[in-house]
Amino acid sequence: MFDQLSERLQGTLSDLRSRGKLTEADVDKAMREIRLALLEADVNFKVAKRFVADVREQAIGAGVLESLDPGQMVVKVVNERLAELMGGSGRELAFAARPPTVILMAGLQGSGKTTATAKLARLLIGEGKTAGVAACDTQRPAAVEQLERLGGQAGATVYSQGTERDPVDIAEWALGQARTAGLDALIIDTAGRLHIDEELMAQLAEIKKRTKPHDVLLVVDAMTGQDAVNVAEQFAAATEFDGVLMSKLDGDARGGAALSVKAVTGKPILYASTGEKLDQLERFHPDRMAQRILGMGDVLSLIEKAEKDIDASEAEELERKMRQDRFTLEDFLGQLKQVRKMGPLSSVLGMMPGMGKAMKELRGASIDDRELDRLEAIILSMTPEERANPDVIRGSRRRRIAAGSGTNVQAVKQLTRQFEQMRKMMKLMASGKMPSPESLLRGQLGARRR
Repeated sequence: MFDQLSERLQGTLSDLRSRGKLTEADVDKAMREIRLALLEADVNFKVAKRFVADVREQAIGAGVLESLDPGQMVVKVVNERLAELMGGSGRELAFAARPPTVILMAGLQGSGKTTATAKLARLLIGEGKTAGVAACDTQRPAAVEQLERLGGQAGATVYSQGTERDPVDIAEWALGQARTAGLDALIIDTAGRLHIDEELMAQLAEIKKRTKPHDVLLVVDAMTGQDAVNVAEQFAAATEFDGVLMSKLDGDARGGAALSVKAVTGKPILYASTGEKLDQLERFHPDRMAQRILGMGDVLSLIEKAEKDIDASEAEELERKMRQDRFTLEDFLGQLKQVRKMGPLSSVLGMMPGMGKAMKELRGASIDDRELDRLEAIILSMTPEERANPDVIRGSRRRRIAAGSGTNVQAVKQLTRQFEQMRKMMKLMASGKMPSPESLLRGQLGARRR
């Protein structure tokens, strides 16, 4: 996500940082480039125009040009304004003092609302809360069955009464059931339409009146670009909602909807869907996302993912082995599996400061999840002795491993060479001589280009 915009902005700002001094003309040129980058990313025209004007005013009028490092100061201004554009520091759901907290999901048909309902339930359950989902979309064929299946997979209590009863009555009944069960949250899935109409608004208003939700989330499809922003604006004019859940953000390389919706509607993005799986829904942090777009990484999110997905005892044992130079291919295989729990490799690397730029410089290197599949297959085709001591892998052993993994002898050679380079890197890390992210990436993947 944001790939095109990120590349353009990083290129423009990198040029500013490389200059010892800046003039107004330099800033104006950069602002023209930034404005064009925003428009190409499908950002709302008025939003892009106002953003550039605000950045220019702050850069020119705050003594930035006279500072010791004017280029870096302009980057700081762009980062702050970009975060503000998407909602500042973000906000949390308004949880009720007396549960259940009621969350009402709204949106157009096809926006991914039912899936988003199950994903949100899964996220809340992962945070230690109990959650239920109410199947109140009786209009779309199979919507009830879909929520029953996905809600069950998410571990939520599913409240469903088929498609014959009135959705308002189902929502009120589900709330009573959730109270009796003592659930922390009830998420109500409502019907969508191909366009906003009076029937939908009247039904939504009645459900709101009966259930008194603490949060109303509008689900919008990021891949529809400015249409998503227009839908949000129309909903804001027709009914009050508290925040946006951006679906399919992982499929939107431009990011215009995510950058525009807060400025247009005044409502922040609270959650973003980053993949098809139920656990691929994240809290949206505008300040962190701004840093990712500008290539600064997102260390806080990376740490949070690691704390959630990586086993602490295994990590401690791995650290001991690294320090004692006892790291084997068996350990490397375990490390790969731990990393994969954190999500797609490109997403994880993008959270590491400087790694995004290094990845672009090594476009020829394969660093996607299919590469991890290949590495795992090669290691699993080795004997315990070979994993513990890769130096014994020669001749007939290489041919056997290649055949067993469905690869070739050259791939096996590359893996053992990469592993040796990785062990050297780990020795440097253990000694306190930490290499840069770019060096680390080249050290592990550079062999593949030769």
